[in-house]
Amino acid sequence: MTTVSRTFDVQPDPATVISYLKDFGNAEEWDPGTESCTQNEPGPIAVGTTWHNVSKIAGVSTELTYTLEQLTDDTIVLVGRNDTATSTDTMTVVPNPDGTGSRVTYEAVIELKGAAKIADPIMKIVFEKIGSDTEDDMTTVLNRLA
Repeated sequence: MTTVSRTFDVQPDPATVISYLKDFGNAEEWDPGTESCTQNEPGPIAVGTTWHNVSKIAGVSTELTYTLEQLTDDTIVLVGRNDTATSTDTMTVVPNPDGTGSRVTYEAVIELKGAAKIADPIMKIVFEKIGSDTEDDMTTVLNRLA
């Protein structure tokens, strides 16, 4: 299992950030590995909404179905699943302690299954790099919302 976590500050208020991040289709803008991410069924986004995500990581394409498992005023939990992995992405958004904008904590827990587990040590290095790129991209995109 690999865990990657980043905490960073952005200009928009928490409600704006949560409203944007809960639509996982927006991952195309801030997740460097995501090639496409489309909502599976039309309608408002709520717990239970699912997306079809196609990502390329270390040159390998993978498809996951992500489900919005939790949505509160300050937390979003999305769980992506396929036959070889489960990815649990938790985003916590609180007011920045200095009184301006938001503090975002993004944590991804990736659990490889079956034969894919052999790649865990290598994937930790790959996902740390992706985590840094995600932080940079997410900060840029979220600050555009301010």
